[in-house]
Amino acid sequence: MRHPARWAAAAVAFVVVVLGVVLAVNVGSGDSTTGSQQSPFLGKQVPTFDIPVLSGGTGPRVSNDTTAGKTVIVNFWNTWCIPCRQELPAFQQFFQRHQSDTDLVIVGILRDPQESTGTVRAYVTRNGMDWTIASDPGDKAALAFGTRGQPETVAVSPSGVVVASKYGPMTLSDLEQFLAAGRSSG
Repeated sequence: MRHPARWAAAAVAFVVVVLGVVLAVNVGSGDSTTGSQQSPFLGKQVPTFDIPVLSGGTGPRVSNDTTAGKTVIVNFWNTWCIPCRQELPAFQQFFQRHQSDTDLVIVGILRDPQESTGTVRAYVTRNGMDWTIASDPGDKAALAFGTRGQPETVAVSPSGVVVASKYGPMTLSDLEQFLAAGRSSG
């Protein structure tokens, strides 16, 4: 062995390349059905939440009590989030299709409590987001649901069990599947 430092450097480089390949193969290979993409509450009772709707103050609130007995689609989002903006047309179409369904509640929970209420209200109005929009002071709901970021969406059955989850932008098909899962779980 004439150059042990070269052999050591080559071995380290080989290990780094192998780890890089393993990481590259595993990152992004998940979908909405893999464990890394699902809520830790999948199949369990929805965590307790009680948060103010966008009007804030001592006004109306959305909670386990106000949504009990209904299928609930909960979406964590932000106005500045690019994937949230990508999924917005799907939510708009879904809401238009189901706005008269009395057994369904759609709740958009603003995940960034630092955004000003005025900014959020303007965004919601400009984009026709007529479903329930709630703020999350202190990130209580985001923490209770174990969210990892935004957008993140869960479906809750009328009996209060989390029946579907996805981390990433939703499609109209995803939303319809979440609704079907919620309704079929009773």
